[in-house]
Amino acid sequence: MATMETKRLSLREFCLDDAGAVLSLLNDPAFITTIGDRGIRDLHQAQTDLLTGPIKSYRENDFGLYAIQRHGEEAVIGMCGLIKRDALSGIDLGYALLPVARRQGYAREAAERVIEQAREALQLETLLAIVSPTNTPSIRLLEALDFHYQRRIRLSQDEDPISLYALTFKSTD
Repeated sequence: MATMETKRLSLREFCLDDAGAVLSLLNDPAFITTIGDRGIRDLHQAQTDLLTGPIKSYRENDFGLYAIQRHGEEAVIGMCGLIKRDALSGIDLGYALLPVARRQGYAREAAERVIEQAREALQLETLLAIVSPTNTPSIRLLEALDFHYQRRIRLSQDEDPISLYALTFKSTD
């Protein structure tokens, strides 16, 4: 199982044992408000979501969303990673933390490590991010990570518009 480290965190591939943490995260009121209600209401649905989302992505794309843990702790405090969505022209950065882990710099720390993976291991030229236009903390984080607003988009016709951001990696040639 691939693991990425930061000063305070470990980012590792999700496994089915993480279904409880994923269930808590996806049903957190802030997650539902800012990211959306995924309709995951029990452990079986959370396991299915892991199988058809991150675990499938590791196999098909060599990347995905990763479980975030503080060094020396077993508890999953959030997720951060790369997502390939049919509705976007490129790969995007995604992240979410449980309430106990917010406002401590963990999202930035995890995102910086995932951005490094996108640039170095995957050699992406551009990394995308999508965010609700009302999610001010997430917008501030994206801007601090050098993402730039592109435009409003809809992932599907029945969804509200969201903001698309992009980070273009500078060539090291």
